[in-house]
Amino acid sequence: MLVFAHIPVKVSARTPKAFNNYTACRTPMSLVMSYLPVVVLAFLALGFAPLAWVMSRLIRPKKPSAWQDKTYECGSEPIGQARVQFRFQYYSFGIIFVVFDLVATFLLIWSVAFSALTTTAKLWAVLFLGMLLLGVAYALKKEETIWI
Repeated sequence: MLVFAHIPVKVSARTPKAFNNYTACRTPMSLVMSYLPVVVLAFLALGFAPLAWVMSRLIRPKKPSAWQDKTYECGSEPIGQARVQFRFQYYSFGIIFVVFDLVATFLLIWSVAFSALTTTAKLWAVLFLGMLLLGVAYALKKEETIWI
């Protein structure tokens, strides 16, 4: 079996002649070379954040002023202090949202591939859902009143 750009090709006596001519003019790619675009993209993705940070340090203004130190409130003058203490209910709502978002995402993925899952994979799925439900139970227990 030969590999031509991620496409396995079996050449046999039944293969059409035009197909044989097409594959004969191409050279087989090695497995390492077929993953080269993924490696290049990974380096670009990992290098973007440090490059953006360095560029922001080079381009930014060097002299801070009182105007730059002010809190920006959508173009209007800020009233009062910008530091406001939020109640825990907002954080618990955020935790519950993230937990249910993860549950919905993984349930959708598992429902698509449920028939192909092994028993071990199904047990891991149940364990994962149980851990997420423990997170929801913790968030609801931590909260004094249910306001959702």
